[in-house]
Amino acid sequence: MTIDVERARRETPGCANVLHFNNAGAALMPVSVLAATTDYLALESQVGGYEAAGREAAVLERVYTASAELLGCDPDEIAFVETATRAWDMAFYALLFAPGDRILTARAEYASNVVAFLQVAAKTGAVVEVIPSDETGQLSVAALREMIDERVKLIAITHVPTNGGLVNPAAAIGKIAREAGITYLLDACQSVGQMPIDVRDIGCDILTTAGRKYLRGPRGTGLLYIRRELYQALEPPFLDDHAATWVAPNRYEIRDDARRFENWETNFAGKVGLGVAIDYAQGWGLEAIWDRVQTLAAALRDGLAAIPGVAVRDIGAELCGIVTFTIDGSDAGEIKRSLAARTMNVTVSSVASTRFDMEARGLRNVMRASVHYYNDENEVERFCAAVRAIAAS
Repeated sequence: MTIDVERARRETPGCANVLHFNNAGAALMPVSVLAATTDYLALESQVGGYEAAGREAAVLERVYTASAELLGCDPDEIAFVETATRAWDMAFYALLFAPGDRILTARAEYASNVVAFLQVAAKTGAVVEVIPSDETGQLSVAALREMIDERVKLIAITHVPTNGGLVNPAAAIGKIAREAGITYLLDACQSVGQMPIDVRDIGCDILTTAGRKYLRGPRGTGLLYIRRELYQALEPPFLDDHAATWVAPNRYEIRDDARRFENWETNFAGKVGLGVAIDYAQGWGLEAIWDRVQTLAAALRDGLAAIPGVAVRDIGAELCGIVTFTIDGSDAGEIKRSLAARTMNVTVSSVASTRFDMEARGLRNVMRASVHYYNDENEVERFCAAVRAIAAS
């Protein structure tokens, strides 16, 4: 399959207003997702929130089957959570650690995850250790293998980090985790939706992702995959009467699926929109999306690298749709504002987001431009022209 870029742009109203290279932050929604989300909100306003949920039960349920099809798992292994961060938290804080237990993570791990590691380590006596990167900048599989012992209780990495364009070798990590019987948590916020993901092939026990990024869903939506044998063994860090049933005055029973990690109250309109967004992505084909994203990102890297004073900062053996760069002598915030004045959307990734990696590379900030399949070659050329003008000023 190939992407019909003209059709994709027609079905993305925002393309008429802005050059959007912030898809790893929040992508532009297609019309079908926007319509599904707003139509559901309109129904709530007309008949009532509980009543709308009753009427649209089958549509609301679609997010589970659609997510399972997308990720290669079963629907009972999926939970819909309001954000990817909360999905990650619900799984991570359900794990039990003891003094001396080791948590292994990648050098390019995201700040929110590291803060959680450090909090739990301080409370339990567990230790957090960073797996070295190899010569390409990705996580070193060989180094990880050498670090494995009976004290390692968790391997937790970000698949596509925020600040360097790389794709960490998730399946190779999964093979090591399975062989050693170690729980493996994969933060896939910025990989799901831009590339094919199969949790069975990867071998992760837990995967979290966001709806707003490459899946092109509404904000305030996230997914948690958790392997059946693991969710049956874990009690979430908190429960309500959706996650568990009060069966006797002094007893409750936790539900027997991944929805034990959900709340009773949730973003119903977002849930509908995310289900539609997943089906929309599947309609294009994840292989075709991935091919298109890599082609555009490569063109953007080449264009930026040819500009005097611009350095492309991407690392890794495999690169994705995130392109990072710096301009000699230019402040990242000012660059972002200059591009915004030209109706071009990018963001800045700072040392506070991925401190281990940024400090190791001597970087304080990088510009992050992230492309998607509905972007086109003309936008790449226009963007490079704008960066060239900024660099020359």
